[in-house]
Amino acid sequence: MSIPADALILTSAAMREAEAACAVQGTPLSELMELAGAAVADTAWRMAAGGPVLILCGPGNNGGDGYVAARLLAERGAAVRVAALAEPTTDLAKAARAEWRGPVEAIDAALAPAPLIVDALFGVGLSRPLAEDLALLLQRLAGRRVLAVDVPSGVESDGNAEWLPPLAADVTLALGALKPAHVLLPTAPTCGRVLLAPIGIIARGKMRTLPLTKVATPSANAHKFSRGMVLVFAGPMPGAAGLASAAALRAGAGYVVLEGSERAPLAAIITESDTRFGERLSDPRVGAVVIGPGFPAGDELLFDVEAALDSGKPLVLDAAAIAAALPRLCETPCRAILTPHEGEFTRAFPELYGSKIDRAKAAAVRTGAVVVYKGADTIIAAPDGRVVAAWPGSPWLATAGTGDVLAGACGAMLARGGDAFDAAVAAVGWHIARAARIGRGLVADDLVRE
Repeated sequence: MSIPADALILTSAAMREAEAACAVQGTPLSELMELAGAAVADTAWRMAAGGPVLILCGPGNNGGDGYVAARLLAERGAAVRVAALAEPTTDLAKAARAEWRGPVEAIDAALAPAPLIVDALFGVGLSRPLAEDLALLLQRLAGRRVLAVDVPSGVESDGNAEWLPPLAADVTLALGALKPAHVLLPTAPTCGRVLLAPIGIIARGKMRTLPLTKVATPSANAHKFSRGMVLVFAGPMPGAAGLASAAALRAGAGYVVLEGSERAPLAAIITESDTRFGERLSDPRVGAVVIGPGFPAGDELLFDVEAALDSGKPLVLDAAAIAAALPRLCETPCRAILTPHEGEFTRAFPELYGSKIDRAKAAAVRTGAVVVYKGADTIIAAPDGRVVAAWPGSPWLATAGTGDVLAGACGAMLARGGDAFDAAVAAVGWHIARAARIGRGLVADDLVRE
């Protein structure tokens, strides 16, 4: 699975607005359909490698893209067939159908498959699951290579519903921009490899995919404090805070103090008694505080979180520290990053609903903090509406302690100064890239080894 880096993500409503804006600016929608169909034809031509192609066309504009692709493939000499679910219902689709000179088969039990299936049935904007009889017909075509146009048919493109398509794609060609379903579970794996076709739509938005990871090299005049000082507070399970402190060093912090633990995983980490926590919080050199890893809910955690909030230092709040800080986060003028996994997010924000993107955005607005909603489909959301989707992550990160490592990396990036959202994006990129280099059999300790 792959996804284009730093690519725009648009909801179905935003996509419709972008298309309408193109028409207002003088680009006919028929021209957009021609460009979309050409992109589908080019991709199908490469995937088919000279073999037969079967294009499934729906009644709307997604089907219109399919008719255009069929015409262009036939002009190249490809062995292409078209099967339709129904007659076109939009003007654009009707015009595209009229330009296709070949026969149109019915999508029924007698439909013969082909080595490559192009799914141009519905695309974005589907508001309900596919009818059971259609789903069964499509399942009969499984086992062939599938190219989906925009999203596999049966997928709700905004990620608000967990319908799975009866015909998963090997390749999905996103038209104009990516859609939330391309980067959210459970639909993202059914899209296969996602390619982006720029079809002349110029749109702006605040949702993007994870940019390529860049490792910043310290400047020639850097010193340990200019690179960022991170204070990590250890709770009753100090191993988790140890991982976080080691990750802070590995991710670029120049100085790390592990408070409340007698042992550190690396000799370069300073250990101190927790009686000095208040003193360290007043140290102007501390650029970020990490609290929560290995620290269960309770009065002790609440006391330490309150002290950290009172200090005004930039914070990384993980695990139980998130819920402990919630009552005061909106009132506290500090840069903060929250790093909840699914269970922690649900406990902290039980009233939020919608897609994972919608819930992360709402939590960021409510708390005034950057939210790193962890998982295989990690979502990073800022209070101002910016969102980065980090799909796919590494499946080997699904093991104990990797979240503590991410918290430490967030601390390192935050301690450098600057925007908390940018710090969180950089930390998630570092985390995924490091896991990808290690690969099979990864455990959390591997992430903080050289």
